[in-house]
Amino acid sequence: MDQVLPPAIFLMGPTASGKTELAVELVQRLPLEIISVDSALVYRGMDIGTAKPDAELLKRAPHRLIDIVDPVEAYSAAAFRQDALQAMAEITEAGNIPLLVGGSMLYFRALEHGLAELPAADPVLRVRLDAEMRVLGIQKLHQRLQQLDAASAAKIHPNDPQRVLRALEVISITGRPLSELQAERQAEPLPFRLLKLVRAPRERAQLHQRIALRFQRMLEAGFEQEVAGLIGCGDLSPELPSMRSVGYRQMIKYLQGEYSREEMIERGIIATRQLAKRQFTWLRADKELIWLDEEVPDLLGQARELIVNFIDHGAN
Repeated sequence: MDQVLPPAIFLMGPTASGKTELAVELVQRLPLEIISVDSALVYRGMDIGTAKPDAELLKRAPHRLIDIVDPVEAYSAAAFRQDALQAMAEITEAGNIPLLVGGSMLYFRALEHGLAELPAADPVLRVRLDAEMRVLGIQKLHQRLQQLDAASAAKIHPNDPQRVLRALEVISITGRPLSELQAERQAEPLPFRLLKLVRAPRERAQLHQRIALRFQRMLEAGFEQEVAGLIGCGDLSPELPSMRSVGYRQMIKYLQGEYSREEMIERGIIATRQLAKRQFTWLRADKELIWLDEEVPDLLGQARELIVNFIDHGAN
């Protein structure tokens, strides 16, 4: 059965690991088209703080699912799955192979395995939970989640407010744990055969250096002005999912006078490191991944050979 399915490639990894650079080189050499798997790159106007590929790079290697919604809009893993499946079908129809590149692990999992049928967000309930979080702190709400749904709490980092609040919201609406609802989901097999590659530096210290350097470069490129412009338009609440993206949260608190500039930089870098740590946790849980060897001189050649062999295997 697998042999008749069209091929698709996942290129995964933690933030600042060089996934995009590798993907761009690959599409110059192979019949691949890039689909972005990034919960922040979907938003228009959020360019510097998301390290969004610039116009020149996108001309060389177009990315689908970038700049598709405004920051005031909600975008979910379910919406991503629908959009990604459509893009994958279009790429396959054109005779090319989808190359899905990014670090939003929940999106990758939703695409590969499908999603549970969960209730829509309740704006009134979310406002109440947001208010509780501001008063009690996210740690207290995570402790509450541990009592109500230990399985979900074990998977959700205590510093991930979006997922903690969503889990509590689902429990309040349905009266059932999120983990229980997810266990009941219908299997929706992805109609593609997959090659799943990971790019990640072997040494964590090297990744931390890259993260710090990238944050400094974002500041030099005008990150502060970008965020000031976004929240200055009046429509964007700091509580929106888009504004909770790593870096944006810390910059908003600096602009509101809650953090000094030095504290904003320190907290922004630390938050990005924490994101990378969560991404590593997701990646290590998937035993089907092929980790590229960062120590070889020709990383591009290594990835290219794996992809060519994968394509040829399916053709035989």
